Amino acid sequence: MPLPPQAEPVATDPVFQALIPELQYALQSQGYQVPTPIQAKCLPPLLEGKDLMGSAQTGTGKTAAFTLPLLQSIAKNPRRRLPGSARVLILTPTRELAAQVGESVQRYGAHLPIRQAVVFGGVGQRPQERAMSGGVDVLVATPGRLLDLMQQGFIHFEAVEAFVLDEADRMLDMGFIEDVRRVIRALPPKRQSLFFSATLAPEIVSLAQSMLRDPVRVTIAPEKPTVERIVQQVLFVDRENKDDLLRSILQDSSARKAIVFIQQKRFADRLVDRLERSGIRAVSIHGDKSQTARTKALERFRIDRVKVLVATDIAARGIDVSGISHVINYHLPMEPETYVHRIGRTARAGAEGVAVSFCSADERGKLRQIERLIRKPIPTDESHDFHSEKAARPNRDSRRHAKPKRGKGMRGGSDAAAGNSWTKPGGKRSRPLRGGKSGAPSRKGKRWQGNGANRAVRQAA
Repeated sequence: MPLPPQAEPVATDPVFQALIPELQYALQSQGYQVPTPIQAKCLPPLLEGKDLMGSAQTGTGKTAAFTLPLLQSIAKNPRRRLPGSARVLILTPTRELAAQVGESVQRYGAHLPIRQAVVFGGVGQRPQERAMSGGVDVLVATPGRLLDLMQQGFIHFEAVEAFVLDEADRMLDMGFIEDVRRVIRALPPKRQSLFFSATLAPEIVSLAQSMLRDPVRVTIAPEKPTVERIVQQVLFVDRENKDDLLRSILQDSSARKAIVFIQQKRFADRLVDRLERSGIRAVSIHGDKSQTARTKALERFRIDRVKVLVATDIAARGIDVSGISHVINYHLPMEPETYVHRIGRTARAGAEGVAVSFCSADERGKLRQIERLIRKPIPTDESHDFHSEKAARPNRDSRRHAKPKRGKGMRGGSDAAAGNSWTKPGGKRSRPLRGGKSGAPSRKGKRWQGNGANRAVRQAA
């Protein structure tokens, strides 16, 4: 809806005062009074039309940081739309993130005559063809469907003035880098380019260098990979007791809204069924579900029709839902960086949050990798009813025992260093170190008590 001609600027912060009144009113309606750190650093150079390379945690206000200046550029430089093309192209790794960026463009552009389209796979392409037929100002897309429509002649890029590559490291994780390179090669060489990535692996840096020209570099808190407001805890538990422990946490009154991350998508629906049978309302979101089913599940979670969302890592970067009190890592992730992305779903907009990680005996190595990444040990809670000494003690033993020296007659130095079996002189293998008896038996119906993270949040509230 356009503003009345007499509308005056409403922003009081100098950074937001550089925006046109239409965007200032949109920010006011979204509750923004002052910019987040990434917005304060990104808006001035982007409003000048410079390229930018940004590295920031999820949940930092990054989408507004690049959306606002691009919308302002479109509004201040009106041009005729070309059929099948867009003035701004935003590329995201997942359908969920594409949909949410599209919603952000719609919210921030509410008072501007902006036309946008969102293009991703998993749904029919005919509505997307129709949306692009008359041209748009902003196109948000995932790589696969974008290339499909480009090859079929429904999308072309000659009108693109600005290109945003969002979550570049996730593109690499999901195997989309070559698709991204194909898109970049098809873009006009004269354009503004924006590049965002939570981590900067060598291949990611190489990709950035190939698409940016003299970029401004913005890094937000790289030395603090985890959000300080999140209460993080590890709970050692045997695999067979994880369901009981999960139920005891979710039945606590402080667990108002929770995301449970799992490793295998085939496991998601089974876990939802078990939670539902226990009276805990839950839905799942994973790659085998249709886009319609995923969107419906996410919306039910967003509007509090269900308490728990069970998700695979495909959704770890794409979920932007307010009010999440708990993130529970039912399975520890294969890559330690994914832990940071997962727990970033809570403690947003100044709120407190809890990140609880279940760790069974076979996941101790993953836990050590996470602690190395965040440069500190994660506090443990041994007071719950399902604590496992089998899972916990070998982790301590590995710190107490020095690494054996590799010498004559010994094989498998890496196994020895990890506290596993090694070969004595003479060829006989020793038994591996064991951490004691197995953990406590399952005690169904008992609640998670003691000095846990739930109590910490209750006290914070």
